[in-house]
Amino acid sequence: MAILDIIVPVYNEEAAIQPFYTALTEALHNLDATIHVYFVDDGSRDTTFVEIKKLHQRAQGIHAIKFSRNFGKEIAISAGLKYCKGDAAIVMDIDLQDPPELIPRMLNEWKSGVPVVLAQRSSRASDQVLKSVSAYCFYAFINMFSRIQIPKNVGDFRLLDREVIDALNTLPEKTRFMKGLFAWIGFESTTIHYERPARAHGKTKFSYWKLWNLALQAITSFSDIFIRLSTYFGVIITCLSMGYGAYLVGRTIIHGIQVPGYASLMVVILVSNGIILMTLGVMGEYIARIFIEVKNRPLFVVSHTLGLNADRTPPHNG
Repeated sequence: MAILDIIVPVYNEEAAIQPFYTALTEALHNLDATIHVYFVDDGSRDTTFVEIKKLHQRAQGIHAIKFSRNFGKEIAISAGLKYCKGDAAIVMDIDLQDPPELIPRMLNEWKSGVPVVLAQRSSRASDQVLKSVSAYCFYAFINMFSRIQIPKNVGDFRLLDREVIDALNTLPEKTRFMKGLFAWIGFESTTIHYERPARAHGKTKFSYWKLWNLALQAITSFSDIFIRLSTYFGVIITCLSMGYGAYLVGRTIIHGIQVPGYASLMVVILVSNGIILMTLGVMGEYIARIFIEVKNRPLFVVSHTLGLNADRTPPHNG
C-alpha cells in the first residue's frame, strides 16, 4: 500500500487545525493508501502548535515541524518536502480552499504513472478584481520573459512523486519561489480542474504588499528581463543623447551660440537620472539575491518536531 504524505504549512491557524483534519479524514476514509500529515508551523504566535500537539496525541500519522520564527510559506513548503518520507506527497493549504475531495482523483492519476498532478482553478471568480487582474498580469509577464513556463492559476496544491521530491530537495537556493521550482524540475504532469471554494476558516496572511514582493522574487529568480531592459534603456538613451549632441553642434555651427532652454535641459537631466536610479535599483535586486545566496545560511531553524525521530531537534540546515 502506498504511503501518501500531506504537507500543510500553517501560520496562526489555531481555529483551523481540527476542522481541516476532520474534513481530510472524511474525504480520505476509503482511500487505498496510508496517510501521513505533516504540519509545518511557520513560527505561529497563537496556539497553533498546541492544537497540532493535541491532534498528534489522539490520532495516528500526525507529524509536525515548528520553526523558531516565521520564515515564510515558501520555506515551510520546502521543509515539509525535506522531512516527508512517503511514496508521494501533496502540498495543500489548511483553509480548505484546496478541497480534500480532489485527493482521490490526484492519487488515481499518480497510480496511472504520472509523477506530477496539478490542481488548476477553473476560474478566479471568487477573487477580488484587483487580485484577479494582478494574477493575470503576473502569469502573462513571467511566462513571456522566462524560459520556464509556470502553469496559470495553479497554486501549491499538487501531488509530487518521490522522485520529484528528491529532485526538489537537491536544489540549494535560499531565495525560493516554489511554483517556479516545481516547473523548473520538469517531469511529466497532468492537470485536474476544480472550482476553488471560499476560505472556510481564518483570513489570508498574504497582503497585496507581500504578494507584490513574492511576484518580484519570482521574476528576479526566473528571468533576467529587468537587467536586459536596463541595458536596452541605456543604449537607447545613449543613442538619443549622441543624436541630440550632434544636433546642438550643427545648430551652433550654422546659427552661432544660443542659450539652451531651461525646460529642455531639466527634462533631459531628470529623465536620465530617473533611468540611472531605476537601473541601479534593478541591479540592487539581483545583487541582494546574490548576497543572500553567498552567505549560505540554512533555509530554516526548527525548534520542535512531533512524530519524527525526536520531539526536539537542533537547528536544521535546510
